[in-house]
Amino acid sequence: MHASTVPALVRALTQLRHVLAKGETHARAQGWDPAVLLALRLAPDMFPLTRQVQIATDIAKNGVARLSGTEAPKFDDDESTFDQLADRIDRAIAFIQSVPVSAFEGAETRAITVPTRLRGDLHFAGFEYLFAFVLPNVHFHSSIAYGLLRHAGVPLGKADYLGPVGTAG
Repeated sequence: MHASTVPALVRALTQLRHVLAKGETHARAQGWDPAVLLALRLAPDMFPLTRQVQIATDIAKNGVARLSGTEAPKFDDDESTFDQLADRIDRAIAFIQSVPVSAFEGAETRAITVPTRLRGDLHFAGFEYLFAFVLPNVHFHSSIAYGLLRHAGVPLGKADYLGPVGTAG
């Protein structure tokens, strides 16, 4: 479970950080206030870019904590700049990488409960939690962040989202 969890989440968050950096660089090159990009939404009932990043990092770090039976760090949702979001991503990655492989023993069958605002508690076994909840949610919110920036004209491509691929010997 460690091998299926940690590398995938670190990669997703690393690429999210890369996409955000390109967004900030583009905003500054255009003479735009970067805060304009951070407030972008796809629709009025969707969260803005900043919140998409907060959710992606929360699901990643909380997912690792639940799967490993450890305590996730609490992050205040008070970021208002690209630098603050990058720091949040870095802190999430540091936590994820700090959890030892041994903590994931038995994670595939570990009973996991996720409280939600709208649907009440969701119950999973660890394997289902990772593959049906954590990874899809992290990728959903990361891809929304990518889409928001791409829609704003940031020069992004699929490679920016995926990162380096096909490098295995």
